Amino acid sequence: MIWTIRIFLFLYFLIYFLLGAWAIIDPVRDILSESFPSFMVAVGLSVTAPIGYSEVAGVYGGINVLVGLLCLVGIFSKYVAKKVLSLLAFLTFAIAFGRYLLSLIPTAPGFLNAFFIFEVVTFFICIIFLIYLRLNESDQKRDISQVTENEPNA
Repeated sequence: MIWTIRIFLFLYFLIYFLLGAWAIIDPVRDILSESFPSFMVAVGLSVTAPIGYSEVAGVYGGINVLVGLLCLVGIFSKYVAKKVLSLLAFLTFAIAFGRYLLSLIPTAPGFLNAFFIFEVVTFFICIIFLIYLRLNESDQKRDISQVTENEPNA
C-alpha cells in the first residue's frame, strides 16, 4: 500500500506542479508558442488589470507549484506524506465545499463538474490513505511494546 501512496503522490506532483507552472507562464505563453493553450481560457478566467496576472501567478501558480513539490517530497518521507495528504484533503475539500456553497445561490451554476469530481475523489483517497497510515503506525507501536513486555528480566 505504501507504493500506492507514493505513486499517488507522484501523480499529484505532476498534476499540481504542471498546473501551477502553466498558470505562471500563461501571460507569456505567446512567446513560447502561438499554439500553446491558455490557462485562463481553460479555467474560464479573464484578467482586466495588470495585477490580475500577478494574482493568477500567485494563487493558481505559486500555490499549485508548491503543493506539487510537497507531494514530491512526500514520496521520500512518511512524515511529510502524512502532512501532504492532510493538506490535499483540506485543500480539495475546501474548494469542493466552496463550489457547493456557490451552487446554493439560485442564479449560480451547479457544482457538479469535472473539477468538483476530481476534488471529492482526491479528498476521499487522501482520507483512506491517512487512515491506513494511522492504523499501520499504531500496529507498529503495538508490536514494539509487545516485544519489550516479553523480554525476560535480567
